Amino acid sequence: MRESFSFVSSVSFVLTQSSDMPDTSIKDFEAAIAELETIVKKLEEGDLPLEQSLTLYERGVQLSRFCHARLEDAERRIEILNERGELKPAPASFADESDRT
Repeated sequence: MRESFSFVSSVSFVLTQSSDMPDTSIKDFEAAIAELETIVKKLEEGDLPLEQSLTLYERGVQLSRFCHARLEDAERRIEILNERGELKPAPASFADESDRT
């Protein structure tokens, strides 16, 4: 039982440490989403060795955090524009109409 605790602690440490360092290999939101989708597909197949799965999982966490941060930035920009009166949210009916085309 102690071995599994050590293993889990090590994995948590690696994932925590990797998130503290900015990843310069992530170019933009769209590329990060595409890579994340690829990683999810590979992990869902379940054919990878444990170490490779952990490495992919770690990369997925990095990509997910990157995407989350970009989405939060976009949301803040929209809120600022809304406060200035320069942008108004689209009416709910607009989304319904665009789905039909």
